Amino acid sequence: MLKGSILSSISRLKNLEIFDVESNKLSGIMEFETFLGLKRLRYLHLSNNNFSLLAKTITNDTVPKFVGLELGSCNLSGFPELLHSQYQLAILDLSFNNIHGQIPKWLLKISPSLWYLNLRNNSFTSFEESSGIIPSSLLFLNLDGNFLTGSLPIPPRSVLFYMVAKNKFSGGIPLQFCNMTSLQFLDLSHNNLSGIIPQCLGNLSKSLSFLNLEDNNFHGLIPETWAIGNELKVIKLGNNNLWGKLPRSLANCKMLEFLGLGNNQVKDTFPFWLGVLSQIKIIILHFNEFYGAISGPTSYLLFPKLHIFDLSHNKFVWPLPVAYFKRWNIMANLDGKNASYLHVEFDEWVNGSFWLDQICYLMTITNKGQKMEYTKIFEIFMAIDLSCNKFEGEIPKVLGNLTRLQLLNLSNNMLIGPIPLAVGYLTSLEVLDLSHNKLTGRIPWQLTHLNFLEVFNVSNNNLIGPIPKGQQFDTFESSSFDGNVGLCGMALSKKCDDSESKVLPPSLTLEEESGFLVNFGWKIVLLGYGCGFLVGVVIGIIAFTRKPKWFIKTFQITQPKRAKEGRKRLNRRMH
Repeated sequence: MLKGSILSSISRLKNLEIFDVESNKLSGIMEFETFLGLKRLRYLHLSNNNFSLLAKTITNDTVPKFVGLELGSCNLSGFPELLHSQYQLAILDLSFNNIHGQIPKWLLKISPSLWYLNLRNNSFTSFEESSGIIPSSLLFLNLDGNFLTGSLPIPPRSVLFYMVAKNKFSGGIPLQFCNMTSLQFLDLSHNNLSGIIPQCLGNLSKSLSFLNLEDNNFHGLIPETWAIGNELKVIKLGNNNLWGKLPRSLANCKMLEFLGLGNNQVKDTFPFWLGVLSQIKIIILHFNEFYGAISGPTSYLLFPKLHIFDLSHNKFVWPLPVAYFKRWNIMANLDGKNASYLHVEFDEWVNGSFWLDQICYLMTITNKGQKMEYTKIFEIFMAIDLSCNKFEGEIPKVLGNLTRLQLLNLSNNMLIGPIPLAVGYLTSLEVLDLSHNKLTGRIPWQLTHLNFLEVFNVSNNNLIGPIPKGQQFDTFESSSFDGNVGLCGMALSKKCDDSESKVLPPSLTLEEESGFLVNFGWKIVLLGYGCGFLVGVVIGIIAFTRKPKWFIKTFQITQPKRAKEGRKRLNRRMH
């Protein structure tokens, strides 16, 4: 939390070798000349502050020979001239600056020992050398968030981390990628890449932990060569034009935690055989052509650690998968474990001088067309989205056991019968959408005990009777209840008569419905309407450990009567 400026007296520390003030609140104008007299200085880390770094014309004789130089978020508009003399450089970070134009060829040849290069979030458009061949010493390359065009730069065989997401690269994946036998992290997402995904990527899975190809134009079949004994933890292939069936070799990915295949044309029955993946936490299959009934589980431990289950916008039929709901102990809080961050960790790096703190899931949820992103998602976050299918039958009472559930979307199906009283046990629920079904009966007054409910939608059903009063129900708009001619209440133009407006009992008694209650102290606010609350999950790299202020404020709201206040804060953030 250091503020102010870096004192010029730092230049008196003649024996200083390492100076690291990353992620503070230092401000003002910082002149690089302050460090020129420190001949022993080898590692300088100034990233993620609020100052502007001035690197004036400097002669080579006066510049320390750096091994690590990290100048992220320093308001640089060009390459500091001192870089030309840094032939010992191993680590270079110029991320989150305002550097435009081409990536010069001299930068890629700056040092024979350069193993870490981070140019993320600048405005680079191309490589000066059209081939874009990366130096053979490089282990870590991050070019995310630029405007780079043309073909993918060719990495060396030894590269471990290769990240070029959110650019404008086009063409296919070069066959040279098949030789990257040490690759652990590959992110080509959010580009204009096309063609067929090479089968060889499945063979790389023995070293690969993270694969993200989403938001491109890949077509054809999903690779079928996922090797036995692989290390994959994350597979993201969503928002492409992939078709065919899911390859059964995905069951070889025993370490898999995250599978995202949304927004493709995959046509298959429900992949119950993925239930053998004991580590899987997130399954995203929305907007595909999955069909048929969800057959019963063949094992008691089917998806034992599942947190997010999104099958929305498919063609599933018949009853909801009750047998699966009974086995999801994590959602029912039967595992007895505390919440923790959902992340993939990597080991420390060379000489302890640099490490990746953690690589976390970044989740995107849509509210009325507007996207909201959460850079750190607790394992406490639980969601089921089965909207926009053809499920029939009644809502099962067993859902009331999933007391850690925070988002439940069953909208746009053909469900009948009443809303179970057991839904009142979902005390962590933030979002409940049962709209566009054929539900009958009254809205259970027990739902007023859902103190954290921010979005409630039962429109376009056949519900009758008074809308419950009190708590969050006094904040819901009329659109939450439209299309139910038998409903009455303050939110609607149709008022209830005296016989319908009886005072409701003060306590919640649901013993006949379910048997689990749970206390919790965290708050997560997620908003959405209509089909598919969970419209996508993306992956991002978090190279810092500070928590944003809005995140802390949001997650520390625990008082039960702050629904209006929380909604206002969230709407302000979104706008």
